[in-house]
Amino acid sequence: QVQLVESGGGLVQAGGSLRLSCAASGRTFSRYGMGWFRQAPGKERALVAAIGWSGGSTYYEDSVKGRFTISRDNAKNTVYLQMNSLKPEDTAVYYCAAKGTLEYDSWGQGTQVTVSS
Repeated sequence: QVQLVESGGGLVQAGGSLRLSCAASGRTFSRYGMGWFRQAPGKERALVAAIGWSGGSTYYEDSVKGRFTISRDNAKNTVYLQMNSLKPEDTAVYYCAAKGTLEYDSWGQGTQVTVSS
């Protein structure tokens, strides 16, 4: 497994931007697919964006397409989530996760994103 620490959350007005970072420990970071999940109060945790080990493939949940961008820097053991045009419904705790053989099995502690209207 890999240890993950998120940062970059905060309070922002609707229409604003934030960039989340997820720093990973361990020398095998570049072998993992990575994902950003979010969990709003009363809702289940859901995948927002994902990126392959090389950064060549990405996935976005429909509601964030065109607004969020996932990227990674394997030299820095870091994955990012650039969030633009934020909406109040983006308010949630955001988690990064590393994908093992079958599933996401390493998780960060989460970072709160709050978007005010």
